[in-house]
Order: sequence, then structure tokens, then C-alpha cells
Amino acid sequence: MTKEEIVLIISEKLRLIRTEAGYTQDKMANVIGLSKKTLVQIEKGRVMASWTAVIAVCALFKDSETLAASLGGEPLEVIETIAREGIDYRKEKTLGGKIWWKDIEKDEGYVLQQNVFSQHFRILDFEHYRIYSSFDENNAHKRFNELTKE
Repeated sequence: MTKEEIVLIISEKLRLIRTEAGYTQDKMANVIGLSKKTLVQIEKGRVMASWTAVIAVCALFKDSETLAASLGGEPLEVIETIAREGIDYRKEKTLGGKIWWKDIEKDEGYVLQQNVFSQHFRILDFEHYRIYSSFDENNAHKRFNELTKE
């Protein structure tokens, strides 16, 4: 999944996310930092949301069922993966991939998983902390091999 694909998905789902939250257009525009006119244009499909607006929506509505179903359960993880492609970053506790994930490889207490919706990869440690994410399968396998051979 690319930044452009995520912008398209969020732009197309923005009205559903707003109504799911019970917000008026005025309230939603204020919350995510847009003018009402811009929000209406996005909801009508005339323009796309900006990357900044997409990040705001994913952060502020991370518990949205619409977002979960569209991006595979964890919208912030998808956004972080794109923004920090291929970089190990802070550990974040996960549920271990019970939903939205399929295990690709397990070794030495690490598990390489792929999200069934966004198709991005992540590596979890033995306590289910996410320690790596990438949309690049080769890089994910390479990092997994590095971790399991240390």
C-alpha cells in the first residue's frame, strides 16, 4: 500500500468515519483542521484529503470500525510504516496478530506477519511488541533474518 492509496481510501471513507463518530461536517472539519468547504469537497469526491488530514483522521479516529476494516485494524501502524519505511522504531505492544494478520515465519521468538488488508509486514518479538514494519517484503525478510541470527 502506498501513501497515495491510503489518501484515496481515507478520502473515500471520510463521510463514513465522520457519521460513525456522530460528527457534523462543521465539527469534523474543526477536529481535523480543515475548512468545512474542503471537507465537503472531499466527501463529494471532488478533491482528495491531504496527507496531513489523513494522518489526523487516523490518529483521532483510530478506533473507527470503518478505518479498521479499510486499513487492517491498526490505522496508525499503517501510517507509521509508510512514514518510516524500513526503520526500526519504538516498540509498541500489539495483540499478537489475532485479527488482520497472517504469520509468515517464526523463529527465535520472533514472528514475521503480513496484514491481510494493507499487505504490509511487521516483526513482533516474543512478548508481541512490534519492532519493525515495512511494505517491502524483501526488506522485512532480511530484517527478520538479521534478528533471528543475532
